[in-house]
Amino acid sequence: MMAILGGVALGVAIGLASGLLPGIHVNTLAAVLLASQAVLLPLFGPAPMAAALFAALIAHTFLDAIPSTFLGIPDADTAVSVLPAHSLCLEGKGEEAVRISALGNAAGLVIAVPCSLILLLAMPALQPYLDWGTGILLVAVMGFLIVRSESPGWAVLLFGASGVLGLFSFHYSFLSPSWAGEGGVLMPLLSGLFGISILLLSGQGPIPGQQFSGIGMERRGILRGSLLGTAAGTIVGWLPGLSNATANAVLATAVNYEKDRREYLLATSAANTVNAMVGLVAFFAIARTRSGVVAAMSVLELPPLPTLLLVGAVAGLASYLITVRLAGIAVIFSRLDRRALNTAVILFVAGTTILVGGIFGAFILLLATILGLVPRMVNIPQVYLIGAITLPVMLYSFGFTPF
Repeated sequence: MMAILGGVALGVAIGLASGLLPGIHVNTLAAVLLASQAVLLPLFGPAPMAAALFAALIAHTFLDAIPSTFLGIPDADTAVSVLPAHSLCLEGKGEEAVRISALGNAAGLVIAVPCSLILLLAMPALQPYLDWGTGILLVAVMGFLIVRSESPGWAVLLFGASGVLGLFSFHYSFLSPSWAGEGGVLMPLLSGLFGISILLLSGQGPIPGQQFSGIGMERRGILRGSLLGTAAGTIVGWLPGLSNATANAVLATAVNYEKDRREYLLATSAANTVNAMVGLVAFFAIARTRSGVVAAMSVLELPPLPTLLLVGAVAGLASYLITVRLAGIAVIFSRLDRRALNTAVILFVAGTTILVGGIFGAFILLLATILGLVPRMVNIPQVYLIGAITLPVMLYSFGFTPF
């Protein structure tokens, strides 16, 4: 148990780094850890390494609110929720925004533990029926988001283009190093669509003075946001081809993120953490991976699910305390040279891509980055680029292989 607690501490540190560095997703660091397993496994053992990976995933869901709020730089999980968070920061309420986000993460974590046990018992028997209708459900969800878009034409175009890129990437994934597995394709694909492309167009404006006078939400709004976020996080955590960005976009149809910014921010934060927990349970219940971190964990000898749920709870508590503490001093981000920071992050992602995905991964990263620039140029949400994952899953669920 002491070794596992050491893994939790390492994971929280990894999540702290990936959360605070804009454009770096925890999946990226998971791929680096997985590539280093030949060295790390003899030192730590499989159970502590698994604990570190899952703790990093949970910690990241808490801490990625800080760069999103104070720098206006989202990652794939915060591409929509950055709007109300950064707008609160520009009003001098950045600490409040981060605290609301942390509260949503914590609420989602508390609700997710009993929900996870229910899913573990109930879903394996229902999964065959769900498999049959997965493609239909994905079509319904994405169709709903596209119809509700302010520009359905661009939404369809971006969804289709990213879907074709995803199909191409997965079909020719054998061109990336074999030891990297899916990470050799997923990492450059998602980093280009949701990471580097956002960093290239991120704002450079100054951060105004900040002051905190409490969280301006009623208990009813906190409860409603927590429940909505839990429902959205459970759906995208269990179904393949969906992501936190999808959950955030769906929540935007239930909560107006311009009028009810605080409730929306809390709901999306809860969804992000619930998604991480449910993805782990899905692996134990039906042996399927729903995230890069869980995919990295799947090659290890895992401790029992209750142990990993406890790991998630401990990591969540530590991350909540760290996030709240950092919320008051995170305005120091405004003193950094944001252009230099973004350049450093882009170079790190590019270097890691070459390490993990080789020349083919670098090619995918370039294509994904170019495509990822389009949503900002035409002023529509980044979420429609999730077609890179969703369209292949749709086609395969219908038994259609385009190549």
